[in-house]
Amino acid sequence: MAFNFDQRIDRRHSDSLKWNKYADQDILPLWVADTDFRSPDCIINAIKARTEHGIFGYGDRPVEFIDSAIAWLASRYEWHVNPEWIVVLPGVVSGLNLAVRAFTASDERTIAPTPIYPPFRGAAKLAERGQLNLPLTLNAGRWRLDLTAAEGEMTGSERLLMLCNPQNPGGTVYRRDELLAQLAFAQKHDLIVCSDEIHSDLLLEPGVQHIPFASLSEDAAQRSVTLMSPSKTFNIAGLGASIAIIPNPELRARFTRLRRGIVPDVDILAITAAAAAWREGESWLEAQNLYLRSNRDWLVSQVNKMTGLSLAAPEATYLAWIDASELGVASPALYFEKHGLGLTAGREFGNDQFVRLNFGCTRALLDEAVARLKRAVTARI
Repeated sequence: MAFNFDQRIDRRHSDSLKWNKYADQDILPLWVADTDFRSPDCIINAIKARTEHGIFGYGDRPVEFIDSAIAWLASRYEWHVNPEWIVVLPGVVSGLNLAVRAFTASDERTIAPTPIYPPFRGAAKLAERGQLNLPLTLNAGRWRLDLTAAEGEMTGSERLLMLCNPQNPGGTVYRRDELLAQLAFAQKHDLIVCSDEIHSDLLLEPGVQHIPFASLSEDAAQRSVTLMSPSKTFNIAGLGASIAIIPNPELRARFTRLRRGIVPDVDILAITAAAAAWREGESWLEAQNLYLRSNRDWLVSQVNKMTGLSLAAPEATYLAWIDASELGVASPALYFEKHGLGLTAGREFGNDQFVRLNFGCTRALLDEAVARLKRAVTARI
């Protein structure tokens, strides 16, 4: 079946957060992590069928959604999950915040990589918890977590290790030996692990396989919370439906107790969309990943020809973490914005000399973005 990812859909006058940020300005929005691709027909048709029913009362525990998640995880990752392990959430970000509050006390700290997706930092700040940030280092073209940097910084108050795999913004897919090292670190320091794996389906590097942290061993399962969602994969982030997988009953009870009265149940149309995505969306996903890989390869080749910029090819996601430290500008994000590019400032992730560019768009739009990047760089030479 052919899918048309070159189709341009005008989002400028819709309810799009991404496109409304620069409404009526000649600035290409390549910042927030949703794509410009039309979601697969299986999702659209499922929503249409559900709306035809015409009644939208309170939903019950979404068995079909949970079953589709279990089947998806078994098929793609050979991870066999029990239904009772699954907590349904309206978004992964709420899961990050719940994990921090459920598994740390006010005098305890979280541990998270840097640079990192901003809600990792925000979850600790909102809960008024300290956070130890461990640097990611570029090694042979991959952003890797430096666990040795923690040893001299640990105080004994650390309780929660927050991982992101595939890594956002760097795009690294952790190998088994790297995950086992993270598990050994968690065991040594008696840490609970919260693993954000929302980008796990968006694998671009041939031969690379996503391995859920909790699937490493029984110990990994019993000390972990895994956060997943079809939202990034199938461009349904506006229909928030996610899962937290918590095999340990005590951890699960603490997590679910904290959400009561605060985090709402998931919208029934979001459940419908997510279940359809995991049940029927695999062929669309494979086609999308091939398109994204082509976008990635072309973007990497072009950026690395530009004076002052460098880009390590992301192994997953549709996000490019571009190093602009040699460009010689105080704020690369503001500089590129003046040249018609709306990118995410690296400051939000922990390093202001980088920008994050979303290449989950049509090739035509990416071509224009690269042309503007070249003009911006040329203006500095």
